[in-house]
Amino acid sequence: MQITIKNSILNKLPDFDIIALKMDVDLKDSEEIKPLVKRIEKEIMEEYSLADVLNIPLIKEGRDGYKALGKDPSRYRLACESLLRRLVKGRGLYLINNLVDLGNILSIKAKRSVAVLDYDKIVGDIEIRVGTENDEYYGIGRGKLNVTDIPVYVDAVGPFGSTTSDTDRTKITESTKRVLLFIICFSKSYMEEHEALAKELFVKYANARNIERIKVRKES
Repeated sequence: MQITIKNSILNKLPDFDIIALKMDVDLKDSEEIKPLVKRIEKEIMEEYSLADVLNIPLIKEGRDGYKALGKDPSRYRLACESLLRRLVKGRGLYLINNLVDLGNILSIKAKRSVAVLDYDKIVGDIEIRVGTENDEYYGIGRGKLNVTDIPVYVDAVGPFGSTTSDTDRTKITESTKRVLLFIICFSKSYMEEHEALAKELFVKYANARNIERIKVRKES
């Protein structure tokens, strides 16, 4: 599998990058991870207000990235910002299964959008490009979404993910054995730390093994 970031993004966001990890995992229910979730929910509620969330450096960086691409970040929020706003409001996380929950935890702790995708549902190579009005895109539990002017992940079939919402086609299900994990970086800051955090969480709570960092190529 090759992953390429296209110039439609890089021309406006030259530092845009992605941490891409492939790993074998064990799907479980959320029981083991519940104490960690509750602790993080409490920490976020105590540390931030809604106004504070907008000024978290990596959140602001992502919002500025959306603006540079021509998207209003207050109408189409980054997935990580939506998660943090939910916790600040005291609504808590939906608990789905350990893999989805870990993606949410990683996103909250890293303050970056994270995608946890079923590796075996992705067809061929992947391009990361700016979405267009011709992209037909259905977010998980959200119906049809307008992904024009935001980063989308596209395989041989079509768009399967974005920095705002993932799709049904590559979502985690009971049959998932391998995942492709994306951490979306609008700059190069903290990339090594966030890769290490991802590995630590998935090894501990999903028995991750055969972890491989997939090289992400930038179009030249």
